[in-house]
Amino acid sequence: MELNVALIYGSVRTKRQGIKAARYLKNKTEERGWNAHLIDPLEYNLPFLDKMYKEFEEGHAPANIQKIADIFNAADGFIVVTGEYNHSIPPALKNILDHYQSEYMFKPSGIASYSAGMFGGMRAAVHLRAVLAELGMPAISSILPFPHIGKAFDSDDNPANEFIEPSTKRFLDEMEWYMKAMKRQRKEGMPF
Repeated sequence: MELNVALIYGSVRTKRQGIKAARYLKNKTEERGWNAHLIDPLEYNLPFLDKMYKEFEEGHAPANIQKIADIFNAADGFIVVTGEYNHSIPPALKNILDHYQSEYMFKPSGIASYSAGMFGGMRAAVHLRAVLAELGMPAISSILPFPHIGKAFDSDDNPANEFIEPSTKRFLDEMEWYMKAMKRQRKEGMPF
C-alpha cells in the first residue's frame, strides 16, 4: 500500500536544532518507501492566519497555501515535529496547523518533540496532542522525544546515541499501522 506522509516542522528560530530531527524523520520515512513531504515554515513562509485555506475562493489561495493544501489532501498521515516553547508549541507550528482543517480529517498524526533539556519537549507534545485531536487527526499513542537536541544528531543528521534508532523504528511502525488502517477505512466512507 502506497503511503503519503506530511512532516510538519514548526520552528523559524536562528540556529534552530529541531530541523535535524525533521530531516532525520524524512529520511527514515523515505527508507520505508513512503512519499514524504517536509513542511518547513521557513520555506513556505505562511502569513499570520487571516484566512484559512477553505475561506479562499477555489483557485484563489496564495501559491504557498495551495501547495501545502495539496500535500495535506494527499497525505495518509502527519508527523508533527515540535520544539517546546514555554511548555507549549512554537507559534510558527500553530500558524501552519490553523490554516487548514478538512485536509486533516480522519488521518492519524504522530508527535516527535525535542528540547535542549532532558525531557525532549514532552510538555509541548502533551499540549499538541489536544490540538491535533481537535483538528481531526488523532495522535498515535507513542511520542518520539529527542532530548538534548543540540547533541542528538551529527552534522549529517545521523543519530548520535544508540536510543534514537530503535525508538524511531517503534514510532514509525505504529504510525504505519494507523495510516494503513485509517486509509482503508476512509475508502469505505466517512462518518460525516
